[in-house]
Amino acid sequence: MHAKTDSEVTSLDASSSTRSPRRAVYYVQSPSHDGEKTTTSLHSTPVLSPMGSPPHSHSSSSRFSASRHRNNHNNKSWKGIDVIEEEGLLQSELDRQHSLSRRYYFLAFLLGFFLLFSLFSLILWCASRPMKPKILIKSIKFDHLRVQAGSDSSGVATDMITMNSTVKFTYRNTGTFFGVHVTSTPFDLSYSDIVIATGNLKKFYQSRKSQRLVSVAVMGNKIPLYGGGASLSSSTGVPTLPVPLNLTFVIRSRAYVLGRLVKPKYYKRVQCSINLDPKKINVPISLKHSCTYD
Repeated sequence: MHAKTDSEVTSLDASSSTRSPRRAVYYVQSPSHDGEKTTTSLHSTPVLSPMGSPPHSHSSSSRFSASRHRNNHNNKSWKGIDVIEEEGLLQSELDRQHSLSRRYYFLAFLLGFFLLFSLFSLILWCASRPMKPKILIKSIKFDHLRVQAGSDSSGVATDMITMNSTVKFTYRNTGTFFGVHVTSTPFDLSYSDIVIATGNLKKFYQSRKSQRLVSVAVMGNKIPLYGGGASLSSSTGVPTLPVPLNLTFVIRSRAYVLGRLVKPKYYKRVQCSINLDPKKINVPISLKHSCTYD
């Protein structure tokens, strides 16, 4: 082989350039040692043109892809955390709303129950009001009556009266679904506005739609009459003329319709005019037509 001249190299380069316009190939000369002769040979060592890719492009792309993968992974992780936090906040809000709803339902239930119970109690109260107890004073009997001279606690001389009597009346509970507890004010028997005898009713309970006969002892012991006793005194100690008396008291009834929540009260004021005939001692005196009821 003979060494190519510079003109041949140039011609070869021109022909190569003509055949491959898009990618040029360059050749460099490198010395070659053949025995003692030093020749110059051409080794076709291709050198990429600037249009080609650099040798390190593959590793750069790999690093870029890994970096983008890590960024995508990090973004997905943050997105996952955001989703979890958002789901936690949403669940917390739902729990709070559920708790508020239960409270509202409970309060609404209490309010509705209170309104219904109040309405029911009002109905019971209105239904029980017309069912007033009926009271009828039957008679009074004077067991003992005596007027005698004496003196009061301060030593003032005056006529004094002592008497024992018994008042009887019937009490009827007209309530169809409740019983009543009955009390009264003192039974006062008066003469000329002076209370000469008094009695107390013993408290009792009357069941529904029932009645009873009640007796009350009305007594007075040495009650001073002062100037009003002149017409009552006699040698025997018993009045000779009829004695006008007044009997007054108030019957109080309380019904427990619904325990102690619905308990209507009934009051009956009774006033009786009595004409005591000394000849009728120990004889019951009818009061059926001598009393008023308010």
